[in-house]
Amino acid sequence: MHVQEWLETVPAVAVYALVGLVIGLESLGIPLPGEIILVSSALLASQQGHIDPVVLGASATAGAIIGDSIGYAIGRKGGRPLLAWLGKKFPKHFSEGHIATAERSFEKWGMWAVFFGRFVALLRIFAGPLAGVLRMPYWKFAIANVLGGIVWAGGTTAVIYYVGIVAESWLKRFSWLGLVAAVLVGLTSMLVLKRRAKKAGQTLEATEA
Repeated sequence: MHVQEWLETVPAVAVYALVGLVIGLESLGIPLPGEIILVSSALLASQQGHIDPVVLGASATAGAIIGDSIGYAIGRKGGRPLLAWLGKKFPKHFSEGHIATAERSFEKWGMWAVFFGRFVALLRIFAGPLAGVLRMPYWKFAIANVLGGIVWAGGTTAVIYYVGIVAESWLKRFSWLGLVAAVLVGLTSMLVLKRRAKKAGQTLEATEA
């Protein structure tokens, strides 16, 4: 079933809870389609009066901030062995190449890697746990985490909602385009990161050799 069609069948409270939960788990480090769920829910809010966009945005923001905070705590306690374990469980997402790419981003941008990581599918999964593993000072992480969560989750909800209001009749016929756009953005960012991760992995292999 279409994601948006399925969301239409559940109560508003369940939509808020689902959005917060999925985004929270994704931010914690579990690969889930948080952005797709958020975009679908925001589109639904623009077409269905029973879903409050403010509550939706607040739920998404809370899930993003809390999930990242838990991921940070887990990463700080688990350290490098945690990344090795995740690499075995989720090799496509936590490969050595991907971790190396994320580490370079943290070394170059510091707390801004946490902030801007919200807008990149793969980094959104890495940000919290990796910040903890790399022992980023918590106050820096907290600032970037809160600001990033508000701008990404709240901003995405607001933009998609108002686009839906302005072009409601058009979106009713072609609402799937919003999801397609979100998927394309996510896939593009993942392909770019994959290419960089592959290069990083080759560099690491050459260094070890």
